[in-house]
Amino acid sequence: MIEIPETLLGLLHHYSPSDSESAAVNWLVQRMTALQFEQSFMDEVGNAIGIKGSGFHQIILLGHIDTVKGEIPVRLEGDNLFGRGSVDAKGPLASFVDAVAAIPVAPDWQVVVIGAVDEEGDSKGAKAIIDQYQPQFAIIGEPSQWNRVTLGYKGSQQAALTCRQPITHSSQGGNANDVLLLEWQSLLQRVKVFNQDKTMFEQIIPTVLNMSSTTDGFDMVAKIKTGVRLPVSISPQTWLKDWLGALIGAKIKTPPTGIPAHQADKNSVLTRAFLGAIRQAGGKPGFVNKSGTSDLNLVAPVWQCPAVAFGPGDSNLDHTPDEHISIADYEKAIMVLVSVFKNLGISS
Repeated sequence: MIEIPETLLGLLHHYSPSDSESAAVNWLVQRMTALQFEQSFMDEVGNAIGIKGSGFHQIILLGHIDTVKGEIPVRLEGDNLFGRGSVDAKGPLASFVDAVAAIPVAPDWQVVVIGAVDEEGDSKGAKAIIDQYQPQFAIIGEPSQWNRVTLGYKGSQQAALTCRQPITHSSQGGNANDVLLLEWQSLLQRVKVFNQDKTMFEQIIPTVLNMSSTTDGFDMVAKIKTGVRLPVSISPQTWLKDWLGALIGAKIKTPPTGIPAHQADKNSVLTRAFLGAIRQAGGKPGFVNKSGTSDLNLVAPVWQCPAVAFGPGDSNLDHTPDEHISIADYEKAIMVLVSVFKNLGISS
């Protein structure tokens, strides 16, 4: 009979969509205390924090405890454990906790595990801890499967495009909707040219989030809310200025800031530690770049340390009604993390 890891099972039994994480956080804090973390507490924004060791050197394992909405009954089918967040990203977070619990921390190191809130929203949890720590290494808890390391995430930027036009008879054409759609189509053509012969991670991926129009009987106002996934080569500011800014017939309104893309160095000390650990666990290591964003995009530019994302689970199951994780995958991920700690000198 398959034994279900207690940390993973407990987190899945505490359904925690964004803005409703407190019960899961309280449970995880108690769980880390039971696993003999030297400190375990909820911080001022609601993150679960667990700490082992008191050395000068620090590694942070940053996972997130919130999920998207849509509760999935927790059940085991064969080797697969179903439940909302099993992949994204309670599985990776639980593996962090269990791996750290399994090691003695070297005297000159401190290991910090963070179950951040609101990653599926505005990343309130990660933003609150950025200035509180200055680690030598960071591992972000996102599903990559146990034998792969995620190096990169694309950037993102939202913007609202609006167009106001006097109302004319339909036979004359050219109302505000028409003008705005033509502008958007011209932008897509420019993007198509840019994307030619590029990998997914190097491409611009724009999308329309919603469309609307209003009229007061004299003017029509058309609005398109847009989003875009950006490569490392194009910052959110460049997208706004040089791409959306080139649209003649549209005014642009944007949120305060976008999120730049990030790609880690595949030859860093941390990455090499993972490659060795995966081989030690019997796997053939691989690298992944993803089209979404994660808390890695936020913390890596500030901490300026080697940082990658890693965790058990198949990211194709993120946010789906069929979300589940392989127990074997989960246990292998813990083995890899324990070896990473040894390879970096964090544990004996």
